[in-house]
Amino acid sequence: MGDVLRPADADQLREAVLWSAAEAASLEITAGASKRALGRPVQAMHRLDLSALAGVVAYEPEELILDLRPATPLVEVEALLADRGQMLAFEPPDLGPLLGAEAGLATIGGVVSSGLSGPRRIKAGAARDHLLGVHAVTGRGEAIKAGGRVVKNVTGYDLCKLFTGSCGTLGVLTNLVLKVLPAAEKTRTVLAFGLDPAPAAAALREALASPHEVSGAAHLPAAAAARSAVRYVRETGAAVTAVRVEGPPSSVAHRAQALRESLGALAPTEALHGHNSGVFWREVRDVAPLLPLEGRAVWRLSVPPAAGPAVAGALPAGAEWLCDWGGGLIWASVPEDEDAGAERIRATLTQGHATQGHATLVRASAPVRAAVPVFQPQPEPLAALTRRIKEGFDPRAILNPGRMYPGV
Repeated sequence: MGDVLRPADADQLREAVLWSAAEAASLEITAGASKRALGRPVQAMHRLDLSALAGVVAYEPEELILDLRPATPLVEVEALLADRGQMLAFEPPDLGPLLGAEAGLATIGGVVSSGLSGPRRIKAGAARDHLLGVHAVTGRGEAIKAGGRVVKNVTGYDLCKLFTGSCGTLGVLTNLVLKVLPAAEKTRTVLAFGLDPAPAAAALREALASPHEVSGAAHLPAAAAARSAVRYVRETGAAVTAVRVEGPPSSVAHRAQALRESLGALAPTEALHGHNSGVFWREVRDVAPLLPLEGRAVWRLSVPPAAGPAVAGALPAGAEWLCDWGGGLIWASVPEDEDAGAERIRATLTQGHATQGHATLVRASAPVRAAVPVFQPQPEPLAALTRRIKEGFDPRAILNPGRMYPGV
């Protein structure tokens, strides 16, 4: 790779992209660099380092609005919000250790660009639902903005949702406006021990369908549970099925007791309070129970919750896994062979109830990620639309070329 371009502000960033477009000089876009191993390997001529574009532009706690630059570290954002009793409700994960980097390097721009959401997505929505506005520079070198600092501020195409999850292939973010929400006064997690995958998935679906406003629903097989830092989880020696409730103390106590009685009819139960509950859900959020991962690849499977047990049971030999979102999200660690189990894993998504699922290869060596479709292959009409969108924003394909699909 050639030079590292380090713009000091949005104007210099635009100049760098204009130069790159004129020279057809491709750019790999980084900030904290914690997700460089996410997606297909980028073969770029230069690197565009956004680390100087950090900091909070405006924070309006009373209006639940946060305006900031893309390289702002996620840990700083969370600390700022916690001081005011607020949070990013979509619970963004820090996948640095999963991807072979250090923890704490994730930036808010990287979180949005990768479209990552944590366990609370089932209640609060995804990252794209909390992005109110963006400023960006397209591959044409054009400075654009979309949305604003109010919740209902969309006319025409919703570019905020388009940029979320685009992995930096459409434009370079220079500012983001996020909706924040009050943090819960109280959190409690009900654990059930020893359930097999099918009854565990049924119990999670029942909890999510209940009136108890569940904000987390996960299942860890015994091997994953044994790696938890929470003693109640680690020392049980069995699979752990977990349901979280949040809110005012009296409401949380009532709902947790009702869920414990329901789950208690199926298996022994325990309850995690404040600190331990927070540790457990951070582990699920960051996929920590699947670590360490030497010589292994990691897949992220999104499936209908009812299909979760069957999909988990069809994983390649030697797989370890955990599920989130009530069974709708499966993280699977498999031995890394020449295709990281891609053929078998994607074949499971064409069977039975999982026909609408998709599989993303989140972690693997660069040669495997170059050879295997990292993101779920698209039907040709959708692939053609993806190419047209890329051409519209980045006609010379200079931004993170090939990171999602060949040429995109």
